[in-house]
Amino acid sequence: MTTTAIRVEDVWKQYSVGLDRSAVTMYDAVSEWLRAPLQRIRRLTGQGGDAEFFWALREVGFEVREGETVGVIGRNGAGKSTLLKILSRITAPTRGRITLHGRVASLLEVGTGFHPELSGRENIFLNGAILGMTRREVARKFDEIVAFAGVEKFIDTPVKRYSSGMYVRLAFAVAAHLETDILVVDEVLAVGDAAFQRKSLSKMGDVAKRGRTVFFVSHNLGAIRNLCSRALLFEEGRLGFDGDVGEGVARYERSFAAAGSAIETTQFRGPLAQHVRFDSLICRQDGQVVEIIDPLAPLEIELRGFASESFPSLDLKLGFFRDGVHLGSCHDTPDEAPLHAGEFVSRLVIPADVFRPGRYSIGIGAVAGIGTWVWGSDVAALDFSENRGGRSDERTEGLLAIPYRGERIQ
Repeated sequence: MTTTAIRVEDVWKQYSVGLDRSAVTMYDAVSEWLRAPLQRIRRLTGQGGDAEFFWALREVGFEVREGETVGVIGRNGAGKSTLLKILSRITAPTRGRITLHGRVASLLEVGTGFHPELSGRENIFLNGAILGMTRREVARKFDEIVAFAGVEKFIDTPVKRYSSGMYVRLAFAVAAHLETDILVVDEVLAVGDAAFQRKSLSKMGDVAKRGRTVFFVSHNLGAIRNLCSRALLFEEGRLGFDGDVGEGVARYERSFAAAGSAIETTQFRGPLAQHVRFDSLICRQDGQVVEIIDPLAPLEIELRGFASESFPSLDLKLGFFRDGVHLGSCHDTPDEAPLHAGEFVSRLVIPADVFRPGRYSIGIGAVAGIGTWVWGSDVAALDFSENRGGRSDERTEGLLAIPYRGERIQ
């Protein structure tokens, strides 16, 4: 008999934004209370003060059956990561109730659950203990975890010295291999290289086949389609769709902003998001702004933005995706180049007959040094017309038109 693994009942989550007036120590708390008791009470009850509030989640409710693999999709800021933090007991809901049946392993951010001063070996056993496993149970899985993560040489090194890739490889290996009933995975897998991402997705497929429940958040729509039998689509903090994965992904793709629309700043994450803003993305053909793109004509893409400070070196790129598959990226300069404070315009020119008809999504990002980056997935959509001048569909299969020369010798 199949049982419920996760039950979410009318969950709401509120956060405050604005001036942080929270006390740091007990002395601070008592002093502030004595200085302004009425004001303190009003802030605690949400009736005043400097803070503003917003609802990250609103009236969310669903059930996940034991052994289901559920894909969670939605724009950045839709509430996906907030839900996962509640499921992982990192934070509590403001209202509502969540019931979990079984042990939960979660991978939400690089280093979640790891102590930076402990070695990789010590963190593996620490995570096992947190999950309620005995030392013998963890030891039985230890070699498999280390081999999967590929950190054999550094297993006794403090994890604070790991690169972000090593960190996430070990964190995922621990979450996927330790004996848990529910595996919760956020977009953090994007940190790893392509080979590790493929291995991780394969491992999640194996986990699901063994009857464990998988709750998977990703912008990789191809992985969502391949791994999941059900999709939850979040829209502005609410559960907008719960059902067939194909229908859910299609609805999500229809929500992408058309090129030429204003870009939402909430789409971006990373330390650089506070300093570099992307405002709009416009497509032109033959000097005219277009919404439906002729695939047989050159395409000019214009990205406008604003930098609050100057950077001696910054690499800006646009990534092109179809069904969650990263087809390639373009950069606005041949090499990293300075970006001066103020408004900027980046232009890219793509030759004719590269993209096939259909809808493609664009991700926008920039890097200005180690650990200084900004990235937004599914920021805008490019719609290429089905009209290809009468060319046979049989000769235009696939997602891209590969430039090549062919020859037949008889």
